[in-house]
Amino acid sequence: MSFLRVVQGYEGADIPGAAQAVTEADVRRALEKPVLGPDEYLTLLSPAAAGLLEAMAQRANALSVQHFGRTIQLFTPLYLSNHCTNQCVYCGFNARNDIARTMLDEEGILREGEAIAASGLKQLLLLTGDAPRRASAEYIGQAARTLRDFFPSLGVEVFAMREEEYAHLLRCGVDSLTLFQETYNRSLYAALHPAGPKRDYTFRLDAPERGCRAGMRLVNVGALLGLDDWRRDAFFTGMHARYLQKKYPQTDVAVSLPRMRPHAGAFQPASLVGDRELVQILLALRIFLPRCGITISTREPAVLRDHLIPLGVTRMSAGVSTAVGGHAGETESVGQFEISDPRSVEEVCDAIRRRGYQPVFKDWEPLDGVCAVAV
Repeated sequence: MSFLRVVQGYEGADIPGAAQAVTEADVRRALEKPVLGPDEYLTLLSPAAAGLLEAMAQRANALSVQHFGRTIQLFTPLYLSNHCTNQCVYCGFNARNDIARTMLDEEGILREGEAIAASGLKQLLLLTGDAPRRASAEYIGQAARTLRDFFPSLGVEVFAMREEEYAHLLRCGVDSLTLFQETYNRSLYAALHPAGPKRDYTFRLDAPERGCRAGMRLVNVGALLGLDDWRRDAFFTGMHARYLQKKYPQTDVAVSLPRMRPHAGAFQPASLVGDRELVQILLALRIFLPRCGITISTREPAVLRDHLIPLGVTRMSAGVSTAVGGHAGETESVGQFEISDPRSVEEVCDAIRRRGYQPVFKDWEPLDGVCAVAV
């Protein structure tokens, strides 16, 4: 069984309609339950729950402190390549967009790594476009080998891979995987991905599970909020994380909550997700999955990110560039999207401390000094 079976189980269900039918009394009953099921989770995503955000915030804060303490993990992305063979209509790396394409060689990767390491960060996320003939699993693995002396924790956010490719990355020092389904709406997914290997909905949907089977320490899932009705995608994101938590208890499962941002292209989001809606998703997710990590990236503005810290966030990016070679300042390439929080690592740390929380640079050390996980 894969998570596809869970998605198929809801085919024909009117999830936004079910959320509209929820009453305030339903929300209060859900908040009194020690453990929430899928129905209660959807209840907390409903319009009726929007009037009870303070009560949700209090419970979300208590659960976050209980399971994670007052800590926020910090990381930053390193873009290795913006070559892409897909035509995702919402992405700046779309193969049809007329932008300069570039790819870091080993010296460029080393310069980027040294520039990031100088900021004190210890957790790095490697990204590429979807062009495996150029930026292959072997290329990404070699990049990890080049960078692992600087960063005890290396993650990847790249194209969906086969299980043996994830196992190869693990042997190279990668320990975590981030892969967004973008939208769980299958028909919409096909329309948003008109060409390229990413068009395969099921292969992408099952990729996080393949990462779990390969031995990834941390697997991070999510939807790009704004592509579809936000309640439907937030619901399936939580269900996906719950499925992985239950089936792979040895893997830390996390969720990211990215919203659409301006990019090189004309696509406009179909469903705007306001700040209040983003807060509601965050609170509902924390109450539904108390042990799940939650990432808020620099897609969000500094003021909002600071206010979200006590509400369930466990991981934030800092000192971000979404351009290939952007950290060492040796590029003219266009970033994947515009960021909203351009603060330095030090400035983000200061903001976290002002909220009474501790910025954490490192909580992981590969025991063999070479591989993240023995595979």
